[in-house]
Amino acid sequence: MVGSRAYRLYHRRSDRRGSLPKGGARRHATTAPKRSRLPVRTPAAHALQELAALSHALFDTSDEREILRLAMNHLVAAGPYNAEAGYLKVGHDLVPSPGNGPTHAVAVARRVRELAGQDGKVIVAGMPWGRALGLRGPAGLHGYLVVTAVSRPTRAERSLLAMLVRHTAAALSVAVARRGRHEDALELHRLRKDALELHQLRKDALELHRLREERTVLQRQLVTVAAELGYERAVHALMADVAASGGGEEAVTRALHGLTGLPALVEDRFGRLTSWTGPGCPVPYPEPDPVRREDMLHAVARQTGPVRIGDRVVTLIRPHGEILGVLALVDVRDEADERTVLALGHAATALALELTHLRSLAEVELRLRRELADDLLTGTDGPSAYARSAAVGHDLHGSHYIVAVQWSNRTTDDSFAQSVGRVAAAVGMRSLLTRRSDHVVLIAGDRPHAHALYEALARENGTRSGTIGVSASCDAVDDIPHHYREAQRALDVRRHSRERFGTSFFDELGLYRILGPGSGRRELERFVQEWLGQLIDYDSRHHATMVETLSRYFDCGGNYDETADSLAIHRSTLRYRLQRIRDISGHDLANVEARLNLQVATRVWKIVLGGLD
Repeated sequence: MVGSRAYRLYHRRSDRRGSLPKGGARRHATTAPKRSRLPVRTPAAHALQELAALSHALFDTSDEREILRLAMNHLVAAGPYNAEAGYLKVGHDLVPSPGNGPTHAVAVARRVRELAGQDGKVIVAGMPWGRALGLRGPAGLHGYLVVTAVSRPTRAERSLLAMLVRHTAAALSVAVARRGRHEDALELHRLRKDALELHQLRKDALELHRLREERTVLQRQLVTVAAELGYERAVHALMADVAASGGGEEAVTRALHGLTGLPALVEDRFGRLTSWTGPGCPVPYPEPDPVRREDMLHAVARQTGPVRIGDRVVTLIRPHGEILGVLALVDVRDEADERTVLALGHAATALALELTHLRSLAEVELRLRRELADDLLTGTDGPSAYARSAAVGHDLHGSHYIVAVQWSNRTTDDSFAQSVGRVAAAVGMRSLLTRRSDHVVLIAGDRPHAHALYEALARENGTRSGTIGVSASCDAVDDIPHHYREAQRALDVRRHSRERFGTSFFDELGLYRILGPGSGRRELERFVQEWLGQLIDYDSRHHATMVETLSRYFDCGGNYDETADSLAIHRSTLRYRLQRIRDISGHDLANVEARLNLQVATRVWKIVLGGLD
């Protein structure tokens, strides 16, 4: 076989320096090596040594087919690659290598010829990544190397592949040059033209000089790649130690600041600072704007990797798709480079593991808090409640308010309950949380703001179709069940009112505070029958809506146009119905006392007795 001496020499060098892996198998380190003062040969360094040995073998081989075969057989030294095909340029045609597989031969050969000397993408079934790489030298194209991989190669692996291609092309250039010299020597010998032979020798000397210079450049690039791989390994090891130590957010920002020299910080999902390492921390820290915060999170989530926002380089902490927080570097002078981005990515991974662990602990605490809230709503003894609340970090002493939350587009499940809890915390509510079949309940330590919780939940759920009921102030644990019924009452009144969505406080219900179930349902039914009985009977017999028309008329303040619009009827139809209501009920709507009793009766009918059901 041509080039067998060079191939044996290549293998003797490989045996001394570490042989190249056969087939497609690659060895990966499964555990980080222990720290030692002795130098550790990393997979990257091993790959570089193998490529250096292969380079010697390539340059010592004078047969182009042997050079191409060596490059294809040991392509795996550059990364997780497969050699699909190889081609040598013979005349004006590309001749396939004898080692090409038959599976994709026709399609691959056609694609290589279409590229016309340029590098390009090659599609091979079952291989997500494929490239046809030209083997070019000073004399032009020598051939192609078709490479595939089961996954997109890393930057370092692409650099090693490019290096192997350059060395192969250079070896082919030397082999072609040697073959050319031999042919020229025969021709010169026949023609006795010493001058032309001397000229060719000079050209060869210049070519060899150029190749030596290129080899020097490649060696320098190898040193740079090795340094980059060493830095990446150091960052990975440091962040792995931080995660294993359980140091939390502060340990991660401290390590990141040490690696980059830039101030490092962590914010929770809602924009509140949880850790800052480095100079320049603002005091007080700016209060986040919920709307702008959500827009920023969505913008970063749409990108791949860290994103620059103003003077910060930001990345999200989201181990399983859900955003837990933000990790950022403050880079006022725009000094962040690839190493900075690499360190930020590893730090985000380490912090995601830590926050996932902390979240598991938080879920246990949440379960305990929900059990306590359930017991408080149904009634429990004070000493036990105070002890349990202290264990979960909630102070039951002082005034509390019971808050019932219901949203039309959300099922009242654990996901909705967690969403309500997050939003309540974001607007500054200290609370215990649980849920019932159709609403979420908060036992809040402070009186909720009239609009803050509702507006924040509307943004969270993407719709304003929600209702919130708030009890009066509760000063004793034993009174919580009673005040829970007040919150339910406020929720129910709001839900059946004309403006169904928003927040209602029990102590602001006015007349409806005495229209609850505790006021005596039988008396309320008699009251409604006295004032609306004839209309109710008429509606039942004729399938009409006289009571509803009267109720809507009062809700609209007696405004004819607004009432007609709300009922989707003509103004003249409304006038006719109101006259029929006067005739049927025998009550004059112009009489103040009759008007008040009729209005109260319609509200009791609609809200307390379920007249709309």
